[in-house]
Formats: sequence, structure tokens, C-alpha cells
Amino acid sequence: MKIFRIILIIVLIGLHYRLWFGDNAYSEHLAMTQKVAELKKANEALKLRNKIMMADIKDLKSGLDAIEEKARNELGMIKQDEVFYRIVPNYKKATNN
Repeated sequence: MKIFRIILIIVLIGLHYRLWFGDNAYSEHLAMTQKVAELKKANEALKLRNKIMMADIKDLKSGLDAIEEKARNELGMIKQDEVFYRIVPNYKKATNN
């Protein structure tokens, strides 16, 4: 009976060693769990970006309003006989008195 207890204790120690320090140990499991959570968060951000892009594509295919808006904002285009005014804010420099 004494030998049986010693063998059980040795087996228990061996299993605990593998759990905490062996391949695929608990610390690696925690690191992988954290990495999976980060990747899921990144995937959600990419899904949102893809949704926005698909909405832009749909708008561009459906009408001229989106095309005109893109041309005005990104290319600086204006219509014929249209006057473009750019208002530049006047920033006052702070003086140390």
C-alpha cells in the first residue's frame, strides 16, 4: 500500500509539471486566449470597414450623387459656371505677456 501511494504521488507531480511547465502549458493557453481575443477584435474592426466600403460601392453604383460628392471632396472639382469659395480660419498667435 505504501508503494502505491508513492507511485500516485509521483504520477501527480508529473502531471502537475506537465500542466504548468510542459508543452501547451497553462501559461501558453492564457497567451493564446488573449491573442484570439485580440484577433476577434481586429476582425470586428475589419468587418465594420468592409460594411462601410460595401455601402460606398452601392452608393456609387446607384446614383450620381455619391459620384459628385467624391469628385468634389477628393478631386476638388466644381460644376461649370460655379464659383468655389474656400474660407480659411484666422488663427491668432498666443503672446506671452
